[in-house]
Amino acid sequence: MFPSRPLILASKSPRRSQLLREAGFDFSVHGLDVDESFPPEMPVEEVAEYLARRKALAGRHLIKNNEILLSADSVVILDGVIYNKPEDYDDAFRMIRLLSGAQHTVITGVCLLGAEQERSFSDRSEVYFESLTDDEIDYYIRICKPFDKAGAYGVQEWIGLCKIRRIEGSYANVMGLPVHRVYAELQQF
Repeated sequence: MFPSRPLILASKSPRRSQLLREAGFDFSVHGLDVDESFPPEMPVEEVAEYLARRKALAGRHLIKNNEILLSADSVVILDGVIYNKPEDYDDAFRMIRLLSGAQHTVITGVCLLGAEQERSFSDRSEVYFESLTDDEIDYYIRICKPFDKAGAYGVQEWIGLCKIRRIEGSYANVMGLPVHRVYAELQQF
């Protein structure tokens, strides 16, 4: 059922760890500091997978024997623009105000790297926000402090529970890791 090979999560994201843990995966965590820049001419739909692969290659040295390294990156895209992690309160407020009442795309890229092979893929979800007032945006930022999240929000927090009216695609993907795809791809190793 589950891969018998040891899994290394190359991510500092507590949400990715939570998703894997709740899905029953056995894994170790090794966070990496990797430059998350990308070529400006790269199509926004390719950025997440590009960054996930970049992170995996930076963590290649962690692979011993038969381990599989898993790295991931998520991007929030609105009107062809990527919204990364906010720099501060004002940046988070700006991002959430732009997402308010709009549909946006979340793409999570994943790279699975073993000594003998590499598999990378991405998963896409469409997210529909209700309109938020300035007071609601302020409340969310002050209470949830979404400064480590792409697009300045977490689907598992207040904003996801109260202000996302619909998701087309995987909820786990919006949270940071398309676990259903990870599971299926690991079966191929």
